[in-house]
Amino acid sequence: MLKRGFKAMLAEANAVIETVAVHDLPYAQEDGDTLVVDVRETVERESEGQIPGSIHAPRGLLEFHADPESPVYKEELTPDRRLILYCGSGGRSALAAKTLMDMGFNDVASLAGGYAAWRKAQEG
Repeated sequence: MLKRGFKAMLAEANAVIETVAVHDLPYAQEDGDTLVVDVRETVERESEGQIPGSIHAPRGLLEFHADPESPVYKEELTPDRRLILYCGSGGRSALAAKTLMDMGFNDVASLAGGYAAWRKAQEG
């Protein structure tokens, strides 16, 4: 038996991170400093599309992309910048947001419902 399964880990993450509703995303982006980060796998981004203006930092490489000492560091990912992460449905981005908080990022959120919710909102 696992010490902590994914449900417990998601509950822990959701207890400490901010969640942004899809309809609030455009308002969050108005300041021009908020960065939207896609943590899905490359194949998902290529086959399903992406939120315009987002950067790609797959969850499996997120810590490397967020650490200035890493050879694959992404300069856009700075601890003083507002980051809104998204995945397919919200679970991976919640865990990723918690990871970035643990690394010292102060203003990190997860997009509620992920890319699926964003896409649905675009249709309606």
